Amino acid sequence: MVTVSFPSPSLSFVESGTTCKSPQVSRVLFSGPDELHGESSQPKKILRDVHISERLMEDFTELARENTEKDLETCGTLAAFLERGVFYVTTLIIPKQESTANSCQAMNEVDVFSIQNERDLYPVGWIHTHPSQGCFMSSVDLHTHYSYQVMVPEAFAIVVAPTDSSRSHGIFKLTDPGGMEILRDCSETGFHPHKEPEDGNPVYEHCSNVYKNSNLRFEIFDLR
Repeated sequence: MVTVSFPSPSLSFVESGTTCKSPQVSRVLFSGPDELHGESSQPKKILRDVHISERLMEDFTELARENTEKDLETCGTLAAFLERGVFYVTTLIIPKQESTANSCQAMNEVDVFSIQNERDLYPVGWIHTHPSQGCFMSSVDLHTHYSYQVMVPEAFAIVVAPTDSSRSHGIFKLTDPGGMEILRDCSETGFHPHKEPEDGNPVYEHCSNVYKNSNLRFEIFDLR
């Protein structure tokens, strides 16, 4: 199934004149306690901005609803094109997958790669649900995300947690270099603890370079 979302029946990016200062574009903000995974105190590497439609996140949540009601996770890949130094997320690909209450394994990933390659898109992140858990990145999530961020430094992970009363979603990335080094050197599988980076920063943190863009047009490929 392929869905093309409002405001345009065609795949494009943003309407001319839209910038980060436009009232239709806003930085993603979060509320709720975040002492453990707050902003790193270490000087940041310069990352390119990423624009994503809030409606894309809402549509994914709706497509995942049946699984969520069964306490099963749902996952999808976020793909973007690069225009004038900004990534625009224009494609959500939901692959065939096997799910449990705390895991989701994509199948037939060659289909995901084909869609990205046909459109010259970058794999800038992924989105998945925690149907009955809080909004955080598990150790398995961190390993999954490492494979994205090692390819694209701007890659981010969206966690949708409908039962978390303090925060229904979060947009995260591994700290760099601390978190990236921890995951690079970790050979464990399954759920397991990770030590804190030697620089004193957390393993992962909220993204500060992701913006909600109400003009952004996107496609959804549901391959399940």
